[in-house]
Amino acid sequence: MVEVEVVDEVVVEVVVGVGVEVEVDVGVGAVVGVVVGVGVGVGVEVVVGVGVEVEVEVIKNQLLEKAMTKTFEISDETYEQIKTQLVEDEKIDISSYDDIIGHNFFFRTVTYHLVGKVVKRIGNFFQLEQASWVADSGRFMDAIKKGTLDEVEPVGTAFVNLESVTDMFPWRHKLPTEQK
Repeated sequence: MVEVEVVDEVVVEVVVGVGVEVEVDVGVGAVVGVVVGVGVGVGVEVVVGVGVEVEVEVIKNQLLEKAMTKTFEISDETYEQIKTQLVEDEKIDISSYDDIIGHNFFFRTVTYHLVGKVVKRIGNFFQLEQASWVADSGRFMDAIKKGTLDEVEPVGTAFVNLESVTDMFPWRHKLPTEQK
């Protein structure tokens, strides 16, 4: 009596990997194995193996390559305008005079105007660094919103008496460095 036993085994593996960057890897594998056993009294076994392997690799995705960031240069003046607009909505939480320290302000007093960086409070005085006396602010809205001043004279360090201050405004622009 001859007994024939056929065993079919098919294993298919599909691996797909997509990298986070520009690289995409795709792998497909298939393994097919056939084992044929023939029994004839003495014992004969025939093994047939078939293997298939496919590998596909894509190095660059051209659509993503087109979407890459561009770099360009701008003038210092344009940079300052952009920077000013970005911090325009910055809020300063002021509960006391000391909260103003470290910030640039435009001060109007009963007799003059100053702009500068507040670095210290000494009693009723603010010490300003990079300070300028503003002889003519020009259109006031333009001065505060755009940082344009008609007449200004940088003076370095200055002290402003808080009892003479009528109002003050956050100065979100570069402090003047040249007489105008």
